[in-house]
Amino acid sequence: MKSCISTYSFSRMFQKAGWTLFDAIDKTKELGADGVEFVLGDETPTGETLSDYAKRLASHAREKGLSTPIYTTGADFLYRDADSEVERLKAHIDAAADAGITLLRHDIAAAFPKDYSGPKTFEAVFKVIPPIRRVAEYALSKGVTTCSENHGRLVQDSERMHAIFSMVDHPNYKYLCDIGNFGGVDEDCAVAVSKLLPFVVHVHAKDCFWRSGMLPNPGFGWSRTRGGDYRRATIYGQGDVPTLKCLSIIYNSGYRGEVSLEFEGIEDCLTAIEVSLANLKRDISLIKSGF
Repeated sequence: MKSCISTYSFSRMFQKAGWTLFDAIDKTKELGADGVEFVLGDETPTGETLSDYAKRLASHAREKGLSTPIYTTGADFLYRDADSEVERLKAHIDAAADAGITLLRHDIAAAFPKDYSGPKTFEAVFKVIPPIRRVAEYALSKGVTTCSENHGRLVQDSERMHAIFSMVDHPNYKYLCDIGNFGGVDEDCAVAVSKLLPFVVHVHAKDCFWRSGMLPNPGFGWSRTRGGDYRRATIYGQGDVPTLKCLSIIYNSGYRGEVSLEFEGIEDCLTAIEVSLANLKRDISLIKSGF
């Protein structure tokens, strides 16, 4: 099990300090992580193709001695046209393959379309199954494995995730386990993680504070869970998610891959990432020692 940083963690630096992904790679190396996770949209900042851009990023990271375990991008097979999403994701799969990255994460669905008039049940989400399978099949032909994580409310609970993987039923479609996201739908994170262990191919390390919905709204940075409690992302190892317990469960299941720090709190970005990474590396060391 090794440490990694998702470039998403540096979002504030991209927005306010003019950083590029290359700056994020350099900082990831400076902080002492083992790898970097690229988060890419459909457009490149220089107008070059996704493949050329991904290759440059991966080359730069590897020159720094960083691994490049996963390529992450968005998707929504429910809100957007599913056929168009499949074709769009094929371009990202091609880019990942060309960059020598063998794992690609895509989303599933975040919301029902504005003009949707049917019952907004989880069963209504099942129409995403065929396009997910098509993407996984195409990725297999390119030597890339696809995966999705537990977020987006519609497909965030462990039982819902399990249902999706069971119905997609494709050996090339797996699970990116975000250990903190289950809190958004009021699940015990450690219990939820344990239900999906057979599908895990990558891990996001995230921590959050929790407050009872019986209290007043704590203010800036806090959001409501589905069940009406309050939640705020924070520095890894300082919140209320049982982070060490979750990672220990994953490690003891046989997982030996990278764990990407994903910071999205309101604290100072660079300080938070530095402290979070130190805590993550400490936890990994403890787990490996059989604490």
